[in-house]
Amino acid sequence: MAKRGVFLTAEWSNLLMLNYAVDPSLLRPFVPAETELDAFEGRTYVSLVGFLFSDTRIGGASIPFHRCFEEVNLRFYVKRAERRGVVFLRELVPRFAVAAVARLFFQENYRSVPMQHRISASRQGSVDAEYSWGAGATQCSMRIEGEDSSFLPGQGSLAQFITEHYWGYAAQRNGGCLEYEVQHPRWLVRKAKNAAFSGDATRHYGAAFQKILLHPPESAFLAEGSPVTVFRGRRIA
Repeated sequence: MAKRGVFLTAEWSNLLMLNYAVDPSLLRPFVPAETELDAFEGRTYVSLVGFLFSDTRIGGASIPFHRCFEEVNLRFYVKRAERRGVVFLRELVPRFAVAAVARLFFQENYRSVPMQHRISASRQGSVDAEYSWGAGATQCSMRIEGEDSSFLPGQGSLAQFITEHYWGYAAQRNGGCLEYEVQHPRWLVRKAKNAAFSGDATRHYGAAFQKILLHPPESAFLAEGSPVTVFRGRRIA
């Protein structure tokens, strides 16, 4: 099949990933047509992911004041034949225009909210990261204290499963599904010394997912990131 045109290029960096095993029945209502839940060693996962966009270009064009920003998303994992992908339950960015474009072209669940981040590195090589979103009583944050060294996830590891899904699937309003490819090299990751979510994100994710996020994550790591290319989507159902 011929590759579709490029929709977006960017640099993704400092991807903070908190991963939670959940009952698959919680996710089935959100599985798009023509896909099925993907599992690691028989367990289904949701991930809360915070990261930085930089040098963002849509269709090759750079939009002033919209090149660098944060994103936090809540996602889970599906597959379609040999393709392994992600489905986003909610994506949060601080730029209204970014959210509007994603809703228009992909019908993704984007919302714009105030966001901040903090990244710091020690002389020993460890990296700490924190992403926060919302304001006042509804402010939430996710943070990690990463180990000193990074590594490529081993074959068959949970970290590989989480980071190496290269397709996105978005349910459409007419009941169909949009499929799009995301290309990037394999990412180096750092294991977490400490990692946690705090706050009340019920308005973004609902009470059931808020309850899950308040538990310690089953795994957490910080991926260094890379340049990425997001291709235009095609309807598959």
